[in-house]
Amino acid sequence: MDGFPVKMSEAVCLGASLTLSGICYYLYRKNRTTANKLDDAPHFTIDGKLKDILKVTPGACLQYAVIEGAVQPVAEPLTSPFQKEFVGVLQKFMLREHRLVWNGLSRTWTDSERVLHQRVNAVPFVLVGSNDTAVRVLCPLQASGVHMETTHEKFHQVNYGLGDIIGQYLSGEKLKGQLETEEMLKVGTTLTGVGELILDTDGILILRPPSNGSKYFLSITDFDTLLGEQESTAVWWKVLAITSALVGAAVILLVGRRFYQQLKVRWEREKERREFERLQAENPRARALVTGPEALQDGEEELLENACVICLTQPRNCILLDCGHVCCCHSCYQALPQRRCPICRQSISRVVPIYHV
Repeated sequence: MDGFPVKMSEAVCLGASLTLSGICYYLYRKNRTTANKLDDAPHFTIDGKLKDILKVTPGACLQYAVIEGAVQPVAEPLTSPFQKEFVGVLQKFMLREHRLVWNGLSRTWTDSERVLHQRVNAVPFVLVGSNDTAVRVLCPLQASGVHMETTHEKFHQVNYGLGDIIGQYLSGEKLKGQLETEEMLKVGTTLTGVGELILDTDGILILRPPSNGSKYFLSITDFDTLLGEQESTAVWWKVLAITSALVGAAVILLVGRRFYQQLKVRWEREKERREFERLQAENPRARALVTGPEALQDGEEELLENACVICLTQPRNCILLDCGHVCCCHSCYQALPQRRCPICRQSISRVVPIYHV
C-alpha cells in the first residue's frame, strides 16, 4: 500500500486519454473558429458593383468574403485523355496499387493502398458572374473543400498463375491490381470561393488565400453545404474530446477510489492497534512486574515456547476469533495480506489480546 496506487496500464490510459482529449479539443476549436468565420463572412455577387465596393474599402481588400461564379479558363483549357468531351482548368491523375496483406494478429487479409504515380495540371481560371464580370482565382491547389469531380476511374485487375498464388501465400501479400483515377474541375462548373478578395492596381478582381491565416475554400457545393460540413466536423471533434476526457476522468476516479480504500484500511488497522494496546494496558496482570533471575529465565523459556509462528521473535499475544487459534503476534496479524487465520484459513472477525503470567 506504500506509494500512490497507480498501475502502469492506468497511467498509460490516463496519459493517452488526456493527450487525445487535448488534440481533439484543439481541432474542435480550430474547426469551430473556421465555421464562425464562414458564418460571419459577407456574401458578394460577381457583378459590376463588386469593383465599386472594393474601391471604397480600405486597401481595396476584403479579408474574408464569399463569392460564387462559373469557372472559365484564361488560357487553353485542359482536355481529358479518357473523355475527350471533358475540358477543365484543374486535372489530377492518380495511379494507386492495391494489395492484400496478411494480418497475423487478426488472422485476416487487410487491404493496403500505395500511390504509384500522381500528376496535377492546372491552367489559370476565373469565376464569371453577371455582366461578364470575372474574378481571378489564385493558388487553387492550396484551397480546401471538394472542388474537383471524378471523370475517369478504372481498375486493372491482375491475373494470377499457380506459382503466383503459392508465392503470395508464402510472402503474405497479394497484389489485387491498380486503380487509375482522373479528377477535373470542369469548365462551366459553378464554384463557391471563400478567401481574400482584392482589387489590384490594374483593376482586376482577385480571390486568393487569406493573409490573416483564415482557411481558403473552393467548393463545387453551395455555401450552406460547405458551412454545414464545417459545423459537423467541429461537432465530431467536440464529441471525441468529451469522450476522451470522460475516459481520463473515469481512470482518475478509479485510482482515487482505490487510494481511499487503502487509506480506510490503514485507519481501521490503526484503530484496531490502539484498541488492542488499550485492552492490554487495562489488564492488571499484564502490568504486574515480575522480578528476579528466575522470572527472567522463565520469560525466555516462555518466549521460545510461545513464539509467533510467522516472525518467530515476538510472543503470541492475540486470539483470532471466531476460530480461537493463538498462533501469532498482533504485528504479524496486521501484516497479513488477507484477514484469514494462518492455521485454518477461516475469516477473522476480530482479535483480542491474550496474557501470559
